[in-house]
Amino acid sequence: MNKLKKIYQQWLSLQPFKKKDRAQLDQKFSLEFNYNSNHMEGNTLTFNQTKMLLLFDKVIEEANMKDLEEMKAHNVGLKMMQTEATRKTPLTGTFIRQLHQTISREDYTVYRQLPDGNTTSYVIHAGQYKTRPNSVITVTGERFEYASPEETPALMADLIQWYNEEEEKGELSPAELAAIFHYRYIRIHPFEDGNGRIARLLVNFILLRHNYPMIIVQSKFKEVYLSALNKCDTIVGSIPSDGAHATLPQLKPFVEYIESLIIDEITNDIKFISEKAANVWWYNGEFITFRSDNTVKILQMMTSNPDITVRELADKLKINKSAIQKQIKNLREKEYISRVGEKKGQWHVAIVCTTPKGGTSGKRWYKEHPIFIGRE
Repeated sequence: MNKLKKIYQQWLSLQPFKKKDRAQLDQKFSLEFNYNSNHMEGNTLTFNQTKMLLLFDKVIEEANMKDLEEMKAHNVGLKMMQTEATRKTPLTGTFIRQLHQTISREDYTVYRQLPDGNTTSYVIHAGQYKTRPNSVITVTGERFEYASPEETPALMADLIQWYNEEEEKGELSPAELAAIFHYRYIRIHPFEDGNGRIARLLVNFILLRHNYPMIIVQSKFKEVYLSALNKCDTIVGSIPSDGAHATLPQLKPFVEYIESLIIDEITNDIKFISEKAANVWWYNGEFITFRSDNTVKILQMMTSNPDITVRELADKLKINKSAIQKQIKNLREKEYISRVGEKKGQWHVAIVCTTPKGGTSGKRWYKEHPIFIGRE
């Protein structure tokens, strides 16, 4: 039994998770997936801004309006994908185009500066396949072409038909099915914008409907993700139609990459629900264990009372104000916390304790952290 099968069986043996554990895991995934998939494509919202926007519909600190709307639309797309995955109906091109329209919201104009200094513009059509060629410049400076607008409808139809047939056969593992679909889809690049986000949503569509945990491509490890795709490009070649029909042996590097993400997700899920402690916290894909009890108490008090002042923290912990300020400075630099308004402001805690009682009392924690994505 390989590593993925072994840990997947361990994950299944823990099902069903307790309701509170399921709620925390769903919320953790939703925040991280929305943040990372958009951040990878240039969205400038911080993790804490994403959390406050999606959980409480609040905007903290200065934020770009387009990025705010983009993040909210992507979250709607995530819920739409999850709902569709549970229906167990065949995948269709209509659904993929609807998903693109959902995350794109509306048609919009893109402006590009040409090498001669002039500016050109074109309209991105939400929910419609591309009408102009698209390509990418590789690390070597070469232009890598995707499928032409004329080829795209037929290649997408082939991809969808292949997926539905392979799912019916059941010969490929969910990881293989998801990896092959992602790679072929990216080589087609059917839309003028948003292809990466759609590809990552559809990978999770495939995993979810096969009862596998959904995965997150961390934006800080974007180069690892792209490297796995580029290794396959080298094997498959540069002809778009070849990429759109790439085979399992050709895509071994990307299959292994997707398998590693599933292993990581399962490992983290198991650790998250089994290693609960007041000093063990979670932030965007990482476990953080605080050695200082005072740091934990600061986070707990900020979570339960966002209005608390530095002086009040110092008095409650019976330590000097400068020591509190030093710890707060460290927490802010790591973006674990942020503050809106310096004198009469509020603390916003982005980092999450693995046990609700590590942050606030259980009832209050669930009141303040509603479940906004469900997999049941």
